[in-house]
Amino acid sequence: MRPALVFTLSFAPLGLALMADVTKAEEQASTAVELPEITVRAEAQSTTLPDIGTARHRIERTPGAVNIVDPEQYRSGRVNTLQDLLGYTPGVFIQPRFGSDEARLSIRGSGLQRTFHLRGIHLLHDGVPLNLADGSGDFQAIDGLSTDYIEVYRGANALQYGSTTLGGAINFVSPSGYTAPVLQARAEYGSYDYRRFQGAAAGALGLADGFLSYTHTEQDGFQRHSEQNNERVFGNLGLRFDENLETRFFVHVTDTESQLPGNLTKAQLEADPRQANPFNVSGNQKRDFFLSRLSNKTTYTFGANRLELIGFYAYKDLFHPIFQVLDIVSDDYGGGLRLVSEAPWFGRQNILTAGFNAHAGLAEDDRFRNVGGGHGARTQNMDQRSVNYSVYFEEQHYVAPKLALVGGGQFSHATRELEDKLLSDGDSSFDESFTAFSPKFGARYELNENVQIFGNVSRSFEPPSFGELSGGQLITVVDDQEATTVEVGTRGTYDPWSMIWDVAYYSAWVSDELLSLADARGQPLGTISADATTHQGIELGLVNRFLDRFELRQIYLWNDFDFDGDAVFGDNQLAGIPEHFYRAEFLYHFPWGFYFGPNVEWVPGDYPVDHANTLFADSYAIMGLKGGYRSKRGFGFFIEGRNLTDNNYAATTGVIDNARGRDSAQFLPGDGASVFAGIEWRM
Repeated sequence: MRPALVFTLSFAPLGLALMADVTKAEEQASTAVELPEITVRAEAQSTTLPDIGTARHRIERTPGAVNIVDPEQYRSGRVNTLQDLLGYTPGVFIQPRFGSDEARLSIRGSGLQRTFHLRGIHLLHDGVPLNLADGSGDFQAIDGLSTDYIEVYRGANALQYGSTTLGGAINFVSPSGYTAPVLQARAEYGSYDYRRFQGAAAGALGLADGFLSYTHTEQDGFQRHSEQNNERVFGNLGLRFDENLETRFFVHVTDTESQLPGNLTKAQLEADPRQANPFNVSGNQKRDFFLSRLSNKTTYTFGANRLELIGFYAYKDLFHPIFQVLDIVSDDYGGGLRLVSEAPWFGRQNILTAGFNAHAGLAEDDRFRNVGGGHGARTQNMDQRSVNYSVYFEEQHYVAPKLALVGGGQFSHATRELEDKLLSDGDSSFDESFTAFSPKFGARYELNENVQIFGNVSRSFEPPSFGELSGGQLITVVDDQEATTVEVGTRGTYDPWSMIWDVAYYSAWVSDELLSLADARGQPLGTISADATTHQGIELGLVNRFLDRFELRQIYLWNDFDFDGDAVFGDNQLAGIPEHFYRAEFLYHFPWGFYFGPNVEWVPGDYPVDHANTLFADSYAIMGLKGGYRSKRGFGFFIEGRNLTDNNYAATTGVIDNARGRDSAQFLPGDGASVFAGIEWRM
């Protein structure tokens, strides 16, 4: 049983007297009338892992585009890829490669060239960085079944976590022993030999609480040579010394093996989307790694102030045969201090956030010729060092009861150092540093308790990762990427129509955008810094409920990303992402917890694969059905059909500089018609 704060209310004996009968009155006065005891229970909460209600209250005070994702939204179907988790989140474009954890994840055009790893978005787990020190990240380190809720901060709205990238930040928050079911188990099974099993336990005893989860996932995959196998362990242990001081330790272990089927030409996609790229098969291309992370978060509350202290260490061992074999062992470590003060200033409501982050990493990068997926002759041997320091603050002051003005900024300093230890083709070593101050100004106005409008202008800053500096066959030293972004939007609810909305418009002027180029075969050529590009768009999320039974959930993205007078590409559209993207789900909720309904994903227009805009991915629309039963406790189940019309389509693409109008192996097929089912039990 979870501990609870118990308050007992009782009523003293009451005497009633009737003036007409003194004797009777005395008898009544001496008679005790006792009412039933009333017990009010207040569930204990963690301060290191606040519950979703507390998190929602805090995030909705942000003067910009933010969201909370409730796992109940995605647990109604398959929970495997990051798209399963974030597919209905406004402003987030995410498309998995070959149905795996690897994906193109982009917010506001961040890291457009990346269909793997990550760049341009600050990933966190419980407020602790998931990215490596150079800014890259791994999606396999995330498990949606071991997540209590997800916080999404788009653009500069992630400043309160010390992030200033164009894309912002996503924070995956673990359950505590207070919020998770005591026991839970889940099994999923489906097409292409997909299997996923999870078991978890949680509880609290005295001043301690904890959560522990194990998840196993495997699948043969839609494409040939796309077998996946993942093992994940997530756990945390919290200790409350008193109501003001709490510390929590986190352990994450991931062991993952992933075959890489590779990209297809458009002709191959249309003829047989299940085939693999022959070059990937002959080289037995795959990505296997072991990752272990240990972190701590301590919170101390005093008055209207909350102080948070974090520290972390991560070890990663990567074996990655691609165009060459990469053997990379890395160690990352760091810490941070964050203060949130809600003490009034000058008699008015005020929220001040300030902090400091430090993150360092060392990677031993050894490379060999790929001989059937094994080691050939050594081609490179490098030590890569990354160091990041940042100091940030954000001040939100209510100049009127419903109007808050916001000002803030972050000073960032990063170094990227490479030591060439092989020296076979000369010394490719470098030591680069990047420094910037990124300010932010904005306002938030509360029309009423249910409706807000907001706006802000900000600068973003992103130093290159080693994927840009040394990820290709050549060393390419490039500048940091910076941008000025203007954003306006509104969020709220309207009860008469049972409507919830979240909409934002943004426009970003980007300088030195990091563009990783590849040749027509998809082999990396290196990275350039585009002089000037513009990113503008609309991020729309809309939920309508009708007659207490029907629910329509929709997202729409307008992505207008272009070069601005580039010497090579002129005003062409940036490659890799559709201009318009729409997803919707329409469910009927029966009484007693049953649900059923269709869903659709629609890209209404072709979009370029190369920056020269000579090769395009085709538009597509896919449809599905989902149904099941959910309850807070006990058994639940789901059955889900995806792409039921079995369309051939490219879920995402590679990005190259110029295809010259010829077909190229840049297309990553979406899964064909498939069915998944699962059962869950929670106590």
